[in-house]
Amino acid sequence: MLKISETEVLARFAFDNPWWQPGNGIETRFLNLPRRAYFPSFCALVEDTTLNRAVVLMGPRRVGKTVMVFHAIARLLAQQVPGNQIFYLSLETPIYTGIALEKLLHSFQEKFGHRRDASLTIFFDEVQYLRDWEVHLKSLVDSYPAYRFVVTGTAAAALKLKGQESGAGRFTDFILPPLSFFEYISFIGKTEALIECKPVTTDQEGSLEYLAKDIHALNHEFCNYLQYGGYPEAVMLEAVRRDADRYIKSDIIDKVLLRDLPSLYGISDIQELNRLFTTLAYNTGGEISLEGLAQTAVVAKNTIKRYLDYLEAEFLIRRVSRIDKNAKHFQRETHFKVYLTNPSMRAALFGEIDETGTAMGHLVETAIFSQWQHQSMAQLHYARWKTGEVDIVYLNAHNQRPDWIVEVKWSDRVATDWVELNHCVEFVGNHKLKSGVVFVTTKTVTAQCTYRGLQFSFVPSSVYAYTIGASALTSRNNS
Repeated sequence: MLKISETEVLARFAFDNPWWQPGNGIETRFLNLPRRAYFPSFCALVEDTTLNRAVVLMGPRRVGKTVMVFHAIARLLAQQVPGNQIFYLSLETPIYTGIALEKLLHSFQEKFGHRRDASLTIFFDEVQYLRDWEVHLKSLVDSYPAYRFVVTGTAAAALKLKGQESGAGRFTDFILPPLSFFEYISFIGKTEALIECKPVTTDQEGSLEYLAKDIHALNHEFCNYLQYGGYPEAVMLEAVRRDADRYIKSDIIDKVLLRDLPSLYGISDIQELNRLFTTLAYNTGGEISLEGLAQTAVVAKNTIKRYLDYLEAEFLIRRVSRIDKNAKHFQRETHFKVYLTNPSMRAALFGEIDETGTAMGHLVETAIFSQWQHQSMAQLHYARWKTGEVDIVYLNAHNQRPDWIVEVKWSDRVATDWVELNHCVEFVGNHKLKSGVVFVTTKTVTAQCTYRGLQFSFVPSSVYAYTIGASALTSRNNS
């Protein structure tokens, strides 16, 4: 049986690393794509030589992980790092199948005569395709402290699980979520046309307020964002946008449900998993229970619990816990909400978004929750009791008391029919919020009012989603 030769491997190295040749660099098709807003903070980790840790770039399919790696390589080259000190390869390439990471690295070292104390940056893309990758990577990090290692992978569940088992103290996770609405507006080049940004006087220096220059035009783009806007490729390529439902379903959802999850966890009943995810996607933003899911999806409750863990680890869904009027957790979590991490997945499964449709309220809530993926969501809950509900409650991590609350609406009626605010008044009556203002999202109205002694600020849902994404990413890049 013929074996792949060292010469063939080295030839593939040269193909994947064109910057080894003088005058060459990143392919134009990658170089011309816009940078994710995460790029500065990602580069800060890649270029940090003070810690002997590998950067593990995780995230769902098609959100731009490989492109961001190439942008990082372009940045290193622009900083006059010699091309032969940068090594990139995709482990999805068949020629590398069965070859250990250390062997691949040794081949690169021998080609250029690199020593163990050289300043090299190594990128292993799609690392989940290599069995026991985390063991080999940890060994490389320990053996070559002068090298910077960066790996990426779409199978987030495997990366998290194995990274926690074997990479303690040696890996730094960096999660790249789908596009925020803030990034989407930037990608389509309409920030200046649609958004007004002005400084506000607060305790936090540098705080900004975002306003819509044309709320109807911004809402139009918000609906486009719900349709396909979480994926950079769909945003940038008209051919993909025209067939966004097929692209998102076949190239993202189906590959995770039909290939990634079954291979990672040995799931044999793929139809069962698909049935559950379809049910969750259709009901995104709504309260559900294990009992109800079991009946609707025809899946056993114990199986549902495992599937929910898998789907969440793969960045397809996010569960949000319920609290009561007193901000207390329930001893038995029988009810909870499930949100798609990217609202575009619902459109791919069930058809084009209708901004006047009955599902729009839950989709808007899903979109707003998805903006919080760009920073910790651990403190986000919803409150429901016998006589009322509040959509978003932020619990302080230290004392588990509410700091602020938000009510999400896709309607302007709430700005004049204040009786809909009674639930917020009832909830806040039991607490002293750190924020003295309750935000309520609308469709187009911006206003303020005082009702039953409580101050409310009305802001369009699209503006609020933009503000969350902008503030979260600014905060992350600054830190």
